[in-house]
Parts: sequence; C-alpha cells; structure tokens
Amino acid sequence: MRQHEPESPDWLELVREKVQTLRFGVVQIIVHDSKVTQIERTEKTRVNAVDAHE
Repeated sequence: MRQHEPESPDWLELVREKVQTLRFGVVQIIVHDSKVTQIERTEKTRVNAVDAHE
C-alpha cells in the first residue's frame, strides 16, 4: 500500500515562488510562536559600475 505524502504548508509554496523568481536578493521567513507569520523578499538590482576615470 502506498503511503500518502503530507502536503507542504501554504507558506512553503510562497517561499518557493519568491525564491524561483529572484535573481539576486534575500528571502526571510518571520516566525512568531513557532508559526510562520510573514515572508519578506528583498531584491537587489546589479548595475555595471561606471569607471570614475572616464
């Protein structure tokens, strides 16, 4: 008999989505009383530095 795999929590799917669409940055998971209460995503945009001597 095949065992039923437990479903992942909703917040885990949100984290996956935020990580998959992020090129450079940070995804933070905020926990309060052992429960995930907030997910924050900070995206960084990298630009080529212009040489100051030009």
